[in-house]
Amino acid sequence: MSVLSEHLIEEIKELPAKYPQPRSAVMPALDLAQEELGYLTPEAMTEVAEALMLDPGYVEGVATFYTLFHHEPTGKHRFYMCTNLACMLRGSDEVVTRLREAIGVRGPGEVSKDGMFSYEEVECLGACEYAPMCRIDHRYEYDLTVVKIDQIVNDCRLPRLYQRTASAPRAASADAPRPKPATRRAPRAKKTDGGAISES
Repeated sequence: MSVLSEHLIEEIKELPAKYPQPRSAVMPALDLAQEELGYLTPEAMTEVAEALMLDPGYVEGVATFYTLFHHEPTGKHRFYMCTNLACMLRGSDEVVTRLREAIGVRGPGEVSKDGMFSYEEVECLGACEYAPMCRIDHRYEYDLTVVKIDQIVNDCRLPRLYQRTASAPRAASADAPRPKPATRRAPRAKKTDGGAISES
């Protein structure tokens, strides 16, 4: 019996046509499988390999190399909390501590009693200018504080509200890259032919 739905297997079979190399479809295919099951089982990885007509060992190698793929049950909402230097300097330790309290777990990988939440600490998510930040459910949350963590967790517990906020366009101050303020250079002094100083 297949562990992946028939609809998903058909969707995975269509992926290679979108890439120059069929192997490039492995990561999006695994991502689809994980989204449906919550984590990747050996059976799911085998079915992905069969759907893509690839060696199962290769697919498993990709799945075990990248930390965003999970091989054990996770919470319905999975936080990826950046604890790299930029985030650490701007208070990620306090934010992570508050997250643990808010979802009721003792450490990374543990699933909350209601099955709703889990988290892991990651090195960098590539948005250091918005530190501290995290990824949750395929979206990024920037400039985190303990208050914002409480708000995100509470929104996840209210499906209708969370679905609306997750699908709505994010404010420019949140998701969109913020333009850097223009800087004006100070006038540069230079000597004239007569030896006097003027500004340019």
